[in-house]
Amino acid sequence: MREATAAPAVPATSQILAVVAGNALEFYDFVTYSFFAVQIGRTLFPGNADQSLMLSLGTFGIGFLSRPLGGLVIGGYADRKGRKPAMILSFALMGIGLVGLALTPSYAAIGMAAPALAVAFRLIQGFALGGEVGPNTAWLLEAAPPGRRGLFVSLHSATADFGVLVAGLVGFVLSSTLAPAAFDAWGWRLAFLLGAAIVPFGLALRRTLDETLPPAKEAAAPAELRPVLATAAAGMIVLGAATIANYTLQYVTTYAQTTLHMAVNVAFGATLVLGLVSVACDLAAGWLADRFGRKRTILIPWLALIVLAVPAYLFVSAARTPAALFATTAFLSLVHILGSTPALLLVLEAIPARVRAGAMGLIYACAISLFGGTAQPLIRKLIEWTGSPLAPGWYMSAAVACGLAATFLIREAPRPARP
Repeated sequence: MREATAAPAVPATSQILAVVAGNALEFYDFVTYSFFAVQIGRTLFPGNADQSLMLSLGTFGIGFLSRPLGGLVIGGYADRKGRKPAMILSFALMGIGLVGLALTPSYAAIGMAAPALAVAFRLIQGFALGGEVGPNTAWLLEAAPPGRRGLFVSLHSATADFGVLVAGLVGFVLSSTLAPAAFDAWGWRLAFLLGAAIVPFGLALRRTLDETLPPAKEAAAPAELRPVLATAAAGMIVLGAATIANYTLQYVTTYAQTTLHMAVNVAFGATLVLGLVSVACDLAAGWLADRFGRKRTILIPWLALIVLAVPAYLFVSAARTPAALFATTAFLSLVHILGSTPALLLVLEAIPARVRAGAMGLIYACAISLFGGTAQPLIRKLIEWTGSPLAPGWYMSAAVACGLAATFLIREAPRPARP
């Protein structure tokens, strides 16, 4: 492999596109399952409506189990061999999982082999996405010019949320144009296959990347590893809070259909609102973090989320109108993203460069696996156990309160002066 070279002061647009476009598609692939959980449950899993939905949501959660392994294996590969080959590998694996899931026959056709295949392909997707985050964010941080690290790293979050937006748009169009029977039978498969069609182009783009892996240095002494372990522990709590908020909001498609009993296209309309607000706020949050610092940018929006999440769910559960659903989704997305994007940057910058991709991938994947993979099934159960449509708001508020407290345990890296 050729020697790693220093990244240019301002990377070429094609370089940035190669990283963020692949990231957007990987997140599109992964979260599309969440948006179509009801329809996938009816097609691939046995039981009545509630049972098939719980099995479908459980399989969505299973995809998180392999994410720490992906973060460790592919992230470690990125720290040894380079960010570029690691991102190519993760993207290729995601394509395999995506196509496999889209082409899995129904439970009616092949019985228990259908849910077994769904689980297998979700594990592949989880492994791939777990291995994507560390190399992706490391490349953006290392390629960023001085004083623009927050904005560059926010491109990771923005394109991930753009993938969510596109998934919501695809779901909205399909649910608005297809008959219910067709939407259940093959509409969700079409959504996956649309993403699969982009995989060859994404692989071609990523082959053009320059390498940003720093030169090898001496291994860290044991005393130097202690701060990294402390950062990892606090970082898991911080990213876990952001994850719970994120997947609680992504549950809006299922929440609107099963708890608020709203039309399918209205539910997907809320997903569009979620995606639009998130993409815009990710970039704004990165810019604010460069200007005012990471912790200061996190504080106000997360405090607002802690205080106002439950009243927001009270409002939408009482009104049960599309306008109320869209307004609530927009507000909660705003305060979540303005705090969560700088939180990712805070953790990433606290990790030494030579272990950045592997450590960040593992921290992020463990947080996602523990808190993201359980979020939607747990929310569903909390609503059932309590009989309250406010359960998602209480869960989100408690999680973000813990995450905000943990930010004070992480040392904020000095911000380089802007050129």
